[in-house]
Amino acid sequence: MPYQLYKLIHFLGVFLILTVLAAACMHVLRGGTRADNPNRRAMGIAHGIASFLILLGGFGMLARLGIMHGGLPGWIYAKLVIWVAASGSIALVYRGPGLARTLLMALPLLAVLAAYFALYKPF
Repeated sequence: MPYQLYKLIHFLGVFLILTVLAAACMHVLRGGTRADNPNRRAMGIAHGIASFLILLGGFGMLARLGIMHGGLPGWIYAKLVIWVAASGSIALVYRGPGLARTLLMALPLLAVLAAYFALYKPF
């Protein structure tokens, strides 16, 4: 597949994971719980698909650029840490409105940080 298609897949995953997490955070901020979320199953499925698409697109781009040969640079490991944080944050959303509010603000900043690493490759 061409590089541009991998990039679109990656972006779709990023946008989807941010949308799902924002919806879950807003549910909690409006007083909802894990048990009374009627869309919890659909959101969980979308979250898993988004996590997969992020990895598929990201590693596809790396393969197309030839970066996979000879070891990974540090900025890729930083992006993987951000991916783990975003993928694992679905488990934290329902722990309370304070944490949901923090995640609602922090996750877009993590996405921007990941974009910074991809654009500028600082290490």
